[in-house]
Amino acid sequence: MDVKYDLSEYIRVLKLASTPEWEEFSMVAKIAGAGIFLIGFLGFVMFAIMSFVPGAVPGGA
Repeated sequence: MDVKYDLSEYIRVLKLASTPEWEEFSMVAKIAGAGIFLIGFLGFVMFAIMSFVPGAVPGGA
């Protein structure tokens, strides 16, 4: 492991990085929020199916 080379690579990446504009940040936040909502909704639907439909899961209670 070459520490000097690794540090120079990290510094190079940090120099290229920039703070996103508000428009870009809000778009990423909306997409991430929609993904979180979708995963939660799918989990709820699966819970509802397994809870309210008898025999929906083979071997379930």
